[in-house]
Amino acid sequence: MRIDIVTIFPEICRAPLGESMMRRAQEQGHLDLHVHDLREYTTDRHRKVDDEPYGGGQGMVMKPEPFFAVVEALRKETSGTSKVLLMTPQGVRMDQRYVERLAADAPSQLIILCGHYEGVDQRVVEALVDEEVSIGDYVLTNGAIAAAVLVDAVVRLIPGVLGDDRSAWQESFSKDLLEAPHYTRPATFRDTPVPEVLLSGHHAAIEKWRDEQSLERTRQNRPDLLD
Repeated sequence: MRIDIVTIFPEICRAPLGESMMRRAQEQGHLDLHVHDLREYTTDRHRKVDDEPYGGGQGMVMKPEPFFAVVEALRKETSGTSKVLLMTPQGVRMDQRYVERLAADAPSQLIILCGHYEGVDQRVVEALVDEEVSIGDYVLTNGAIAAAVLVDAVVRLIPGVLGDDRSAWQESFSKDLLEAPHYTRPATFRDTPVPEVLLSGHHAAIEKWRDEQSLERTRQNRPDLLD
């Protein structure tokens, strides 16, 4: 999968996506990641990417020209099918189901635009963007943070990234439930033992225990998922 992230803060994306599993995904050829500085697609000497909003109001609005320039340039560069996302609080809320659909139906190129300030000129949304995406009902400093979260969630579903592809489908939210608790050595730590069933070697009993724990954890922490 090729992913292009467009932001005025490229290092915010490069740092987390250059470590751990995301770094290995790139080294192994599962992910072709490119992070672009939107200011490089401006034409004025001040590299201006924002301006005052028409109609008045607080804050600044990101200008359309550099966004059109970068998306058109990236599409020409790859000449394949592309999908453009805009990270914004006004977008559809990302959850595990959304991530799974995006990973399964991903085009050859995914272009992620990152908003900032009071938002992006609406003409960018109407002419370039296929989907507006939000990672939650809160506001972040900029869309680059949200883009890094989305990329991590999607890339780990690419076959081969996790090593054991079953891992991604056994985690929290994959079955609309939270994941069951996990334990490792030692068997007893500070007078607290590991649940006996996990030491039994009885796989059916272990699976039953995990299903029960998963349901109970969801009931306690995220009852909305049970609805």
